[in-house]
Amino acid sequence: MRQDWEPEDLIEVWTLLEDDMKRVRNKSGTTRLGFALLLKFFEVEARFPESAKEVPAAAVEYVAQQVKVPAAAWVDYDWQSKAIQRHRGEIRAAYGFRANTEEDQDRLAG
Repeated sequence: MRQDWEPEDLIEVWTLLEDDMKRVRNKSGTTRLGFALLLKFFEVEARFPESAKEVPAAAVEYVAQQVKVPAAAWVDYDWQSKAIQRHRGEIRAAYGFRANTEEDQDRLAG
């Protein structure tokens, strides 16, 4: 993902829409920011970031303002937790995706 974003691009790509805000409403603090960033990143890239560093700093700041959580909280988002697993599942479901299975891998190999 590109790291340099102009303000108008941030607004177009990283603005949380009404449905997005409904999804983050039941979360708080670091998990609220983490979920919102994963949601928008997935919307853009159709995949999840491999690390926090992959998410552009400007996007972190912009999304943090929208969810009213300090951008600094992003470094505290736990990439090994059960919460991120739930977040990814919720986001996949929202976009009609699911995790790959062994059967999927076998079909792809065939």
